[in-house]
Amino acid sequence: MFKRSFRSGDRVDKSARLKKANTARDVQKLAKIQQSIEELGPAKKNLNSPIVTLTVGKEARLFAAHEEVLCQSPFFEKACRDQYLEAQSKRISLPDEEPEIFSAVLEYLYKGDYYPRLLHNKHRNSWELEDAVRSPDPSENNRAGRGAVEATMYVSSVGQYLLRDTVVYCAADRYGLEELKRLSLRKQGLQSGIDVGTILRSAQYAYDNTPDSDSRLRAHYLALIIRCRKTFKRSGTMQAEMERGGKLFFDLFVAMCNHLDDVVEMTNSRTPKTI
Repeated sequence: MFKRSFRSGDRVDKSARLKKANTARDVQKLAKIQQSIEELGPAKKNLNSPIVTLTVGKEARLFAAHEEVLCQSPFFEKACRDQYLEAQSKRISLPDEEPEIFSAVLEYLYKGDYYPRLLHNKHRNSWELEDAVRSPDPSENNRAGRGAVEATMYVSSVGQYLLRDTVVYCAADRYGLEELKRLSLRKQGLQSGIDVGTILRSAQYAYDNTPDSDSRLRAHYLALIIRCRKTFKRSGTMQAEMERGGKLFFDLFVAMCNHLDDVVEMTNSRTPKTI
């Protein structure tokens, strides 16, 4: 076990050592990334194109990718073209992107999926997430209902934990990756046991980071809230979130829920019962 020293000399040059260490780690990471993407081989992708370096997030974490792979995205195709024409530089800066999310996007561009992969269970004829297996020890299970796989991630721009697949979806929308949008939405549909607060924060993020014309992720959240309206109606978090725009909105939501419940009950009462 390493012990941290608190000597004055260590305190004086702590920031310098950290900066040097971070730089060294970035260089090592960049080398490993380049090696790993080269190991995919030409059978998977044509990897003869130049390597593009990307700096991602506020801490400017280093990533590397082949230009041809990046250019599957209209966003990166334009970024590469503009960068090369204007500055002859094979470096793209994404200061507002979350490194964890960009890593998922890059993994998708190379492999057609991102961890945890979407797997088909032939015995059950259903779709499952890789490693989403519950541990016998309840304390080791993910609170969000995915077993060993984290369903949420901390988003620094929001300062909160959000559903990871929602953040991936929004990134895919920015980068023009329609298949990745469909994939992330399908993965999100496999989640269960998500708390109300996380759902509402993620829904708000989805609305803030998708166009008004979005008909998938927004509709997913609306359908989820309506389907689970009894839970949301009792939620103090839901009430607080809606009252930020005026109590009218929460009252309207409760009235809508009550109306839907009445409609469902009336429909059920008129439906002939079978033995």
